[in-house]
Amino acid sequence: MLHDQDITKACPCNSGKPFRFCCEPAIEGHKPAATAEALMRSRYTAFSLGAVDYLIGTTAPENRNPEDAEILTEQVKCTNWIGLDILATQQGGKGDATGMVEFEARFEADEQSGVLREHSNFRCDNNQWYYVDGDVEVSIK
Repeated sequence: MLHDQDITKACPCNSGKPFRFCCEPAIEGHKPAATAEALMRSRYTAFSLGAVDYLIGTTAPENRNPEDAEILTEQVKCTNWIGLDILATQQGGKGDATGMVEFEARFEADEQSGVLREHSNFRCDNNQWYYVDGDVEVSIK
């Protein structure tokens, strides 16, 4: 549970909204992300907070693997996510079956900093958005 978060604390996804009214309801399972972009933002936040179960649960079922929990747990331990910028979106709104979100996420890991740039593909099944896959580029500074 993430209830210890300050009600006024800014959401890690850089939406400008308080965490409690932005990504927390989706991550806590109270209200699913309404759009592909909202799911992408909540997944970024989940990575930054270590919410591994949410990351697995919002991945398209056909792309889940038995080792996901172990891999994700290790990733969230060694990566500090420090910023998110949404670059573009296509579809992914209410009534759409699919969507694409292009973003850049800044991070620090192993005493290095870098940028992960991704074109993420999403699918909506029964009013629930899922991350399907993406084309990822990582650059280390």
